[in-house]
Amino acid sequence: MKLQGLRWWVIALIALATIINYIDRQALSVLWPDIVEELFPDESALERKQIYANISIVFVFAYAFGQAIFGKIFDWVGTRFGFVLSIGVWSLATVAHAFAQGVMSLSLFRAILGVAEAGNWPGAAKGNAEWFPTKERALAQGIFNSGAAIGGIIAIPLIAYLTVYFSWQMVFVVVGVMGFLWLVPWLILVKAPPGSHPWISEEEKQYILTGQRQSTADNTNDEEYNPSTTELLSRKQSWGVIIASAAIDPIWWLFVFWIPIYLNEVYGMDVKSIGIYGWVPYVGAMFGAWFGGLLAQNRLKAGWSTDKTRKLTITLGCLIMLPALIAMANPGAPVVAVLIMAVILFGFQTAIGNVQTLPSDLLGKKAVGTLSGISGMAAKLGAVGLTSLVPYLTAGGNYTPAFVIGASLAIIAMLAVWLLIPKIEPLSSKK
Repeated sequence: MKLQGLRWWVIALIALATIINYIDRQALSVLWPDIVEELFPDESALERKQIYANISIVFVFAYAFGQAIFGKIFDWVGTRFGFVLSIGVWSLATVAHAFAQGVMSLSLFRAILGVAEAGNWPGAAKGNAEWFPTKERALAQGIFNSGAAIGGIIAIPLIAYLTVYFSWQMVFVVVGVMGFLWLVPWLILVKAPPGSHPWISEEEKQYILTGQRQSTADNTNDEEYNPSTTELLSRKQSWGVIIASAAIDPIWWLFVFWIPIYLNEVYGMDVKSIGIYGWVPYVGAMFGAWFGGLLAQNRLKAGWSTDKTRKLTITLGCLIMLPALIAMANPGAPVVAVLIMAVILFGFQTAIGNVQTLPSDLLGKKAVGTLSGISGMAAKLGAVGLTSLVPYLTAGGNYTPAFVIGASLAIIAMLAVWLLIPKIEPLSSKK
């Protein structure tokens, strides 16, 4: 049996995993108003916000650790079994949230969830590098990144709707089961890499493999550059990827963690009202993911270099975010606030897909997962820093300082790419 366009089926499954990933992680923030009433009824509003921030920090620390670990795991065991391990464990952790009794148990389950969910991103980057030629990677990255946005769109109203019929505990069980169901088509469809997959057509296999070899056409060494971790970290280009990731990623997490809390605190919304408004920003993220991928693909097909294409798209995304982040200082009505957030997340997703393809632009396939994992870990540590500051920055319900910091981070991300990666092209060994 031969399947046409098998690579698109693979990236669609990875995008679906990303949707489930975001439904699982968003459940806590949406259900938080109900959870605190049951588990923390005697704490003040500030204490509740601090508890939420602390649990979120545990999640991101675990997520950062998981990115570094799973980058290596995917390079060791491959994409197929790496995803089985990642999504299987995170689904178990999601179900376990139903048994939480307080801060310690919630933190433990969030930590396990964070470590396992982190595997989705280096795994997707590695899958992209395996299954797509260079000219299609930004689009493929945009497709799976749009899964995060679609997950956000679906998660908030879905979880709010489920609370009409189920307790918050049962909601965690329902969303956790989704991951186990995903494993079935993944194990059936993704049997091997494209070079040896029994269902791939010869035409598609050659299209993928030839397109990957073209990425090294300008390199004086025909062999892929797969450095050790020490050598990888000695290259300034690697640090360009790491710093850009660490700067831009906290902007996303600012909204992932705090949109429901922001709407609850600033506009007094309950879980059901949050379900009406909270999904809107993720529509912007979804379109941004598609736009960033399609723009990059269009420019590459038009003959632009990888260097020019990536830098244009990353810069454009950051410049879209800047004025919108400043505008969040005084958004007015809640409808206006969520629409401005949609613009911010549009700009973020326009840029991030191309930031995340940088490892595969610079390195061989055996080192892509490692750099993706390290830069992902740096990104999550950056998110930890901003998340830990939010309760203090937003004291009294004023979120302006947090948004100003977000605008500064967008500038840093642009500078890291322009200054530390003079030319985005396949690297070669130091002579």
